[in-house]
Amino acid sequence: MTHAAPVHRTHAWDPVFLWTAVGFVLFGILMLSSASGPSAYAKFGDSFWFVKHQLLFGLAPGIVALLFFARLDYHRLQRCAKVCLVASFVLLLAVFLPGIGAAWGTSQSWIHLFGFSLQPAEIVKLTFLIFLATWLDQRGEEGVRDTNTGLFPFLTLVGAVAFLLILQPDVGGMSIIVGTSLLLYFLSGAKASHLVGIAAAGFAGLFVLIKAAPYRTARFTTFLHPELDPRGIGYHINQALLAIGSGGFFGLGFGHSRQKFLYLPEVEGDSIFAIIAEELGFVLMLAFVAAILFFLFRGYKIARHAPDRFGQLLGGGIMCWLGLQTFVNIAGMLSLMPLTGLTLPFVSYGGTSLMMNLAAIGVMLNISKASNA
Repeated sequence: MTHAAPVHRTHAWDPVFLWTAVGFVLFGILMLSSASGPSAYAKFGDSFWFVKHQLLFGLAPGIVALLFFARLDYHRLQRCAKVCLVASFVLLLAVFLPGIGAAWGTSQSWIHLFGFSLQPAEIVKLTFLIFLATWLDQRGEEGVRDTNTGLFPFLTLVGAVAFLLILQPDVGGMSIIVGTSLLLYFLSGAKASHLVGIAAAGFAGLFVLIKAAPYRTARFTTFLHPELDPRGIGYHINQALLAIGSGGFFGLGFGHSRQKFLYLPEVEGDSIFAIIAEELGFVLMLAFVAAILFFLFRGYKIARHAPDRFGQLLGGGIMCWLGLQTFVNIAGMLSLMPLTGLTLPFVSYGGTSLMMNLAAIGVMLNISKASNA
């Protein structure tokens, strides 16, 4: 009697996850072309200026990054963990160097190199995550739960990154990196008492940050009472709510937003969700949110079925990052929390943001090749 040779299963990229991400990118380009037209024309005399730059400096390098990380065995990222940590600090410090660092509004959050502009905080969201996933994996659950080998070093690392972001200041970017780090710390098996203590200290620190800067205090007050100063500090959120409310159930129609005609600030950036709601309406807005939830669920499934703890932590951390930033952006537009200026992943204008979002998708696709999902 002859026995058949064992069949070795070869995994491929998760096609559902990949095409869902592609769908978000295409949807983002489509909505950006509609939302940004009046603003682009007013600023640059070209209605498609933002779309062209998003394609050239966001999508093009993002596709290269996606393909690179999708083909790179994610275990090799562990060997680069210390390099990722050093790169994170170098990038965050570079914004303060004369001739390299550049300001945008009140924040010193950009660097200019060889004619290109980059926002280091967007890159650090991935590089610091790679280091942290490696660091937590090496310590094991017992090491993570120990105060001396887990809690104190974790707080020191995250605190150092947060401090550099506060100096810029970039409270929005800081909140995502710190929030993602805490969620990853939880996924690694941290003690509940440690998490509660960190959360309490975090809320106290956030309160100090709000009280320390008048504009942050004004933003928080506006979040609680947006009707108090509708033409001043409350203008942005009131215009966003007006856009969302104007859409009704079925929207004004693609391209027919009224708020994008220089009424709603930052329509190409953090306010693009309000334009989506205005043009497409409540029903399609819910469909968009449902698609986001499906995408996050699919990503967490990939991470959960990764064959090793590092893959589980890295994949889970990436999905925490994308999910948290999406929630914060949408919640800000709905006045469920203060405005932060964060982009909506895959959709808002921002070359560095889109490039790093696609790089993260590449890492997830590589994990999915080894996943048993």
